[in-house]
Amino acid sequence: MSTQVHATIDEATVRQISESLGEPEWLLETRLEALEALDDLAFPDVIKTPGRKWTDLADLDYDSLVDPLNAAEDKDQLGPDEAEVLSFAEAVDEHEALLKEHFGSVVDPQTNYLTALSTALFSTGTVVHVPEGVDAEDVKVRTTMNSRSLFNYTLVIAEESASVTLLERQETGDDLDGNRYYSGLVEVVTGENAYVQYGSLQDLDQTTYNYQLKEGVTDTYGQVDFIDANIGSRLTKSSVETHLNGDSSETKIVGAFYGHDDQHFDVAARVWHNAEHTTADLVTRGVIDDQARSVYEGVQNVGREAWDTNSYQRENTLMLSDESEADASPKLIINNHDTEASHSATVGQVDAEDMFYMSSRSIPERVARNMLVEGFYVPVMEEIEVDELREDLQARIRERLRARE
Repeated sequence: MSTQVHATIDEATVRQISESLGEPEWLLETRLEALEALDDLAFPDVIKTPGRKWTDLADLDYDSLVDPLNAAEDKDQLGPDEAEVLSFAEAVDEHEALLKEHFGSVVDPQTNYLTALSTALFSTGTVVHVPEGVDAEDVKVRTTMNSRSLFNYTLVIAEESASVTLLERQETGDDLDGNRYYSGLVEVVTGENAYVQYGSLQDLDQTTYNYQLKEGVTDTYGQVDFIDANIGSRLTKSSVETHLNGDSSETKIVGAFYGHDDQHFDVAARVWHNAEHTTADLVTRGVIDDQARSVYEGVQNVGREAWDTNSYQRENTLMLSDESEADASPKLIINNHDTEASHSATVGQVDAEDMFYMSSRSIPERVARNMLVEGFYVPVMEEIEVDELREDLQARIRERLRARE
């Protein structure tokens, strides 16, 4: 095997990471296969809108960004007694059979170059296992990145009739000279009649390039909801995807972002209706200021066997600066006529009539604008079941608004 990302990453690197985690041979082989596939895999798709191509991650200098053997992080993993919240190394020791069944079952390790890179090099992660019939609230995972690069893996398994709400946070700790790279893969397995709400708050510093792929799969009557909130990073490419494989299964994908300075957000929400009587609701709201840029791609794919489908998509971006850029690319792919579906996307500035109304009530312009921006996020906030995620996101938005005063 001769594949190399750069001079210091090769088969020996992968074997060293796997050995440090005490992994079984089958998992090491999965890593090595991902490493070997790098030469043949493309980078994540580049979103194209009229006159513009967005976020070609092939242009990043991975030679300087990727340093897996010196990965360092602080991680808090908390959950109720009813659920198992384990580090990846603990899960390898205690639940190898469960890992072997589900690892890579939702996110194909070779989806693209960056998923294969993450599979080969991840050194930290969390496995959340909720047994049949158990209700587990307020599982929390906080990751503080203290190194040049960090590859993180999260696996959530909710068995039949189980439920769980989970918050995962990412932030940076120790200061470093130069740029960083964070990669996160998330797999959510939702059993029959099970419910999962997975919430993420990304608040990495503005030296960090951030790539994340979160995918969920549902069984019959299952529901998986995602909350994807992005505040930090220099550049983020985040994709949240649900495969509705069980009859009468559901998903909500809720996104929120706030960009300022020269931040760049490339966010996607995608759903595949693969079974009958399935329902999807995709809602994303974002604000950009200064010279920030954002693009959104939403995809609703209704399969040939997906009878009686309901699928809705709404994305709205609010621009607070004439120097910011925003675009959207919503898509409907309908292969079954027994479908009720809609999609919409808007990009605009604060409504002048709303501002006039509030100023006519003697509300200062700055206060009025901040109130309208906070109100703009209400449809997102109403969907967040984890109080800490909702409160922290609101606090970070208010901090951004105060900083522009």
